[in-house]
Amino acid sequence: MELEKDNNNQLSVSRNSEEKRCTLVGMTCDVTLSALKIATGIVGRSSAILADGIHSISDTVTDALVYAMVRLSGKGPDERYRYGRGKYETLAAFLISLILVVVALGLMHEGAQDVWAAVQGATLERPHNIALIVGIIAVIVKEGLYHYTRLKGRKTDSSALKAYAWHHRADALSTAATLLGVAGAMFLGERWRVLDPIAAIAVSVLILVLAYRLGRPAVEELLEVSLPDNEKDTITAIVSHVSGVKAFHNLRTRRNGNLRVVDMHIKVDGDLSVTASHDITREIERQLSDALGEVLTNIHVEPYHGHNQCEKNESSLNSKL
Repeated sequence: MELEKDNNNQLSVSRNSEEKRCTLVGMTCDVTLSALKIATGIVGRSSAILADGIHSISDTVTDALVYAMVRLSGKGPDERYRYGRGKYETLAAFLISLILVVVALGLMHEGAQDVWAAVQGATLERPHNIALIVGIIAVIVKEGLYHYTRLKGRKTDSSALKAYAWHHRADALSTAATLLGVAGAMFLGERWRVLDPIAAIAVSVLILVLAYRLGRPAVEELLEVSLPDNEKDTITAIVSHVSGVKAFHNLRTRRNGNLRVVDMHIKVDGDLSVTASHDITREIERQLSDALGEVLTNIHVEPYHGHNQCEKNESSLNSKL
């Protein structure tokens, strides 16, 4: 048991190291891109790129937030946090979704103002070619960060990294919208410079949808909503086929970061020894971990006295979980 616990601790440490390394890569790229965009916006006479660079400064705040939450979640369980600190990752995902909402509303507001200004006859100065080049580089880098972070998020099953990846994608989309406006201003003439704010408004709507998709599961996890039906079906199938389990009930599930918490009561032959009953619970834990990843189980063992009406109802309920 101690050896298995040590292996789990080593896996958690390795996972947390990957999360921190991934966040530091994103932070380094965001700081570099912010400085590059701001310098380019000033030198290349592009207010759109300059505004995008100033907006990118907020990315470093998100980077710092994710890094702090990942560090906290990696400390593991102790006397105060008996289930670990996985909810810090969930909180990070929720906060990122809120940041995306603020960013989207800001883009929408600025876009609407620029469209109105264009309708009123305002014109923008033609950007320099370097603004277009830097914008293309920024889109490529942010899209690359999205795929890199998404891959690491799937590998570590980190809700924070998965949300962080979509934040990179949102940045790539907003920069692409800026590029559209810059290109329109450079090649299509003054009347087409309104493409920039129109595209920004369209992208802001996409970011709002993305924020909802990220925020909803984070809120559900913070409220300890049960695991998805497919995972509960997996749990039910595994427990039902473990040798020695006669019936089970009171199945309760939830997530804590990347950790799945499973509580249940199982019924076994009343004549079994304590050691044999314990071996059954250990086998359940092993199979659930093999199927679902990191799992914390709380299994209460009860003697089985045959199918009475109550147990039939319990079995029927379990089949629906």
